[in-house]
Amino acid sequence: MSHTPHELAEDFPEHVERIKQLKATNAHFVRLAEAYHEINRAIHRAETNVEPVDGMTEETMRKQRLRLKDEIHGMLTA
Repeated sequence: MSHTPHELAEDFPEHVERIKQLKATNAHFVRLAEAYHEINRAIHRAETNVEPVDGMTEETMRKQRLRLKDEIHGMLTA
C-alpha cells in the first residue's frame, strides 16, 4: 500500500489541461475536486498514522474517494 497522496493531475495525467479548464469554468467540478482533495488528505493522514482511524472508517473514506474519482473521471471524459 502506498502512502503517497493521490493527486488528480497524477491520477489523470492525460487530462491535466481539462482539469485546469473545468476548475476555471465549472463550479460543480470545483466542489468535486475540493472534496476529493479533502478526503484524499484525510486518507493520507490515516495511512501515515498522523490521524489514525479504525479500519472501517478508512475503508469508508476510500470508497468515498473512489466515488468522487469516478464522477471526476466521467466529467473529464465527457
